Amino acid sequence: MTDSQMTPPEPTGADRPQPAAAPVLDEGTYEQLREPRGAGRLAIDGRWHQISPRYVTSQFVQNGIFLALILAAALVVGIAFHQTWVWIPAGVLILIELITLIILPRQAKAIGYMLREDDIVFRKGILWQRIIAVPYGRMQLVDITHGPLDRAFGVAQLKMVTAAATTGVQIPGLTQAAAESLRDTLIDVAETRRTGL
Repeated sequence: MTDSQMTPPEPTGADRPQPAAAPVLDEGTYEQLREPRGAGRLAIDGRWHQISPRYVTSQFVQNGIFLALILAAALVVGIAFHQTWVWIPAGVLILIELITLIILPRQAKAIGYMLREDDIVFRKGILWQRIIAVPYGRMQLVDITHGPLDRAFGVAQLKMVTAAATTGVQIPGLTQAAAESLRDTLIDVAETRRTGL
């Protein structure tokens, strides 16, 4: 048998094609991932993709609506029923929401994901940094969700579910096009990993 008649070996490891990152994943997103500066930070080499700044705007509107509801309920109970105690829990909730709104832009800039050869890595957080790697072959479901306000701002959330419930990952604030492209990429790559191609 000559060399020309031999079949080429199946790609494994480094020879296996990596998932192609569509250019749409980086359209309308933050420019640079915000990372901790300390020496003990968790660092991974590769190309990070980020979420859309419109996610922050959407969250501001949603939290603003929640703040308005808290204030309206406190006013009704406090004034109509003469219950002054209602201002304590209302004040605590309003303070928590205001702190959340202040740190929200920094949190959004720290959210990122990376498509690697065998898995997708998701990271978030500055003080409490969390990095999750989900193997492509373990994915069972890739789901895109978006509420009315998310649709109005053109953002979506992509959820990946695996056999182990603790490894499910939710990537918020993706543009619609990025969410659909990432979903299709993950489904294609996960299918090849499951069949062993």
